[in-house]
Amino acid sequence: MAPRSFDWTVEADVKFLMLIHYDERAYEAIEDKTPILQECGRVVEDVARRGQFLAAAQLHPTTTATSVRVRGGKRRVTDGPFAETREQLAGFLLVDAANLDDAIAIAGTLPPARFGTIEVRPILEDKGATR
Repeated sequence: MAPRSFDWTVEADVKFLMLIHYDERAYEAIEDKTPILQECGRVVEDVARRGQFLAAAQLHPTTTATSVRVRGGKRRVTDGPFAETREQLAGFLLVDAANLDDAIAIAGTLPPARFGTIEVRPILEDKGATR
């Protein structure tokens, strides 16, 4: 059987994953997170109202993470995140945006953008795949 070819293109009206990173310790030090969480909820509601919302979730802290690597056919499981960094992956938002500019505009409305980083990446979709 011949190898299957994929059409991995970034076009208009694509899905974008917004990876939300921030310093967990600094976030945990915030005494009242209610305003931040309420503002996040309003952003998600606005995105949903425009028909762009696909999924979102906040992650448990990195202390609950487990990393799995396979090297030389042997699985290695370690406690903790993939890498030690100043900012940790804290959650995500998946949207259907008109283009990268639209996705960046949405990312800029997320409260963690003010104290962390929102990494915006298009989802590679196989346009030839059957669903």
